[in-house]
Amino acid sequence: MKQKIRVIQYGCGKMGRYFLRYLYEKGAEIVGAIDSNPAIVGKDAGEVAGLGFKLNVPVRSDAEAVFNECDADACIIAIASLMEDMVPYLEMAARHGVNAITTCEEAFYPWTTSPAITNKLDKLAKENNCTLAGSGYQDVFWGNLITTIAGATHRIDRIEGATSYNVEDYGIALAKVHGAGLTLEQFKKEIAENDSLPSYVWNSNEWLCSQFGWSIKSIKQELVPTTYNKDIFSSTLNKTIPAGEATGMSAVVTTETYQGPVIVAQCIGKVYAPDEVDRNDWTIIGEPDTAIKIAQPRTVELTCATLVNRLPQLINAPAGYITTEKMPKAQYITYPLHMYL
Repeated sequence: MKQKIRVIQYGCGKMGRYFLRYLYEKGAEIVGAIDSNPAIVGKDAGEVAGLGFKLNVPVRSDAEAVFNECDADACIIAIASLMEDMVPYLEMAARHGVNAITTCEEAFYPWTTSPAITNKLDKLAKENNCTLAGSGYQDVFWGNLITTIAGATHRIDRIEGATSYNVEDYGIALAKVHGAGLTLEQFKKEIAENDSLPSYVWNSNEWLCSQFGWSIKSIKQELVPTTYNKDIFSSTLNKTIPAGEATGMSAVVTTETYQGPVIVAQCIGKVYAPDEVDRNDWTIIGEPDTAIKIAQPRTVELTCATLVNRLPQLINAPAGYITTEKMPKAQYITYPLHMYL
């Protein structure tokens, strides 16, 4: 393919500005930009991206019109965190035959948490000869990083992981899924007791099992609210969270396999106090034991770069809903994106 990859950016908020800049700098042609926020609609994509010049691509709220008018190769969707909320966006891309990749965390491996939705989208994508997928920070740092280390391991008994991120960096959809701003009683009813709400490491644990060829014997999660001993303001929620109420959640997912290895992964997503930073720590226990710590990972930028780097693999993948463990490992893009097709 000699022409540039033509991309629609769907969602131009906190993360969208990184996507737009990264797409431009990696040689993509941005042909459409979509958002529902009145403060963004009408602005030029170059302005939103902070490029210092216009791309002559206005941010529009009429998604159907953008897809109808743009001959796009791919779409990046940065809208929601759960598959049930993503259906209209992924369906729109698939109906137009546009390959789409999303930051939706459940979309990373949704085959068991949202099987009906995923199979319906898989069928629609195959009918229209395009590929749908989910990716992001977890693709490398909760997935390929661990499988790469495992390549130097003789025996795995147990994998333990702990990761944290500031929900302020991702927008309101992610903050709400983590229960930020709820009272402890509301958190218990809406988050902790909600059996249909998979935490993000639930899906990444399943991704790892699929990559290793492990069959899942059991999987369980515990969702616990995080709190702070002082009032803390959330710019994303546009409210002050009183001391002692939920600033987010800690999720621990334990996955047992028939082959023997156990994965215990914890993710903490919350409104950070002033002294808190992101973390990503993993340990493979077996022969030999190996521990790896990523110091203060920039989770937003890493998420956006991963999706942009995945675009050639998305386009090259077979039609359907294809989770990224079925693709080559994410790679650094040295040259313009279209040169990897």
